[in-house]
Amino acid sequence: MRFIALLVWFVTALWGLYMLAVWLIENDATRQDSAASRLPLPVILSHVTLAVSGLVVWVLYLLIDRPALAWAAVGILVAIAMLGFAMFARWIPVYRTPVAVGGPQEGMLPVKEMPAEGNFPLVIVLAHGTFAVSTLVLVVLTALGIGGGT
Repeated sequence: MRFIALLVWFVTALWGLYMLAVWLIENDATRQDSAASRLPLPVILSHVTLAVSGLVVWVLYLLIDRPALAWAAVGILVAIAMLGFAMFARWIPVYRTPVAVGGPQEGMLPVKEMPAEGNFPLVIVLAHGTFAVSTLVLVVLTALGIGGGT
């Protein structure tokens, strides 16, 4: 189960990096007509930094088999999940905002006023979240020694 957790964590990270790339490309602060992002940069960077460091801790656990490292990975994953859930909650209104050619008089935003995270594909957001929850469950089960973990 330890290596399945590693694989699931890695796939989750790839989808997260895809969304980070989309956000970086679309979040052009030099354009005057671009809408401000609802995802604060410190939250995004903290989420990414914790995810990478947690993955490193998990790989170290796999290499030297110290239960303390497994529990450290669990703690890091909880912090990652809290930041991820906060970003997801801030993303929902952006996703639900109607975007059309109509304009502000009809209550719709023109495409150019969509924040960067409005370009995240729904399937990627849902897959990232589902795999993130799966990662947390697998790592906790492994840390508890269930499924041949420790």
